[in-house]
Amino acid sequence: MRNLLNFLYRYHAFILFLLLEFLCFTFIVRYSNFQRVRVLNSSNRVSGWIYKNYQSVEEFFALRRINDQLAADNANLRSSLLSLRETCDTLLFPASRDSNSLYSLIPAKVIHNSVNKQYNYITLNKGSNHGIKPDMGIVSPEGIVGVVINVSKNYATALSVLNSRWSVNAKLAKTNHFGPLYWEGVNPYVAVLNEIPYHVEVEPNDEVITSGFSTLFPEGILIGKVLRVEHEKGNNFQKIWVQLSTDFKGLSYVYLIDNKGKYERDDIENMISDE
Repeated sequence: MRNLLNFLYRYHAFILFLLLEFLCFTFIVRYSNFQRVRVLNSSNRVSGWIYKNYQSVEEFFALRRINDQLAADNANLRSSLLSLRETCDTLLFPASRDSNSLYSLIPAKVIHNSVNKQYNYITLNKGSNHGIKPDMGIVSPEGIVGVVINVSKNYATALSVLNSRWSVNAKLAKTNHFGPLYWEGVNPYVAVLNEIPYHVEVEPNDEVITSGFSTLFPEGILIGKVLRVEHEKGNNFQKIWVQLSTDFKGLSYVYLIDNKGKYERDDIENMISDE
């Protein structure tokens, strides 16, 4: 109490000055319409600035939830697109498929990614608790990404296209000629399509897509576009350089393909190889 009294005694002149200033300000605002309008406008601007910045902070912290929701919505839309493709095939070839969709997509976020090694891997924030299994194909909004190899309860690791130990069966969209597409370990934006015969006409910007011959990817998913073609001596096939459509340095959200007919197809194809 004594300290408070000492403080008031020491600064009583300044405190009195503040009180008088406040009273003067109150009288001016109350009895002058012009000044009252100026004060209200200023207070509205200040409060508007505060509310705007507060909303910006709220939106920033909500971005992760919004991104997750958008990824889930995109997965549903892409699943519907795959189902629509199957429906079109059914209309063209009524006996070829049943009415149940073979494919569904599971969204996941990339939490680790490498692009500057010979054998590059990706880590995802989804695992067996979310329906992820080994040998699931992975795509991005731009094109194919890779294949799942290891799964824990909440995480999964995958080979990316930028891994010299893995190749994917691809084909030219214009002619349907197919062959293995692999990465040579140099440029993270370019891969090589091989085993395309010399007589096939290939031009720059021709689209390269998934062939649908494996259970990893449905047919028709974009891989990239032809960059250039080389004819090597002593080789019966063209060497086609493909500009990859997926930017592996900018991967954020991806989609894992759940092929419901994968294991049945693998089993029956393995019976042929066993024989």
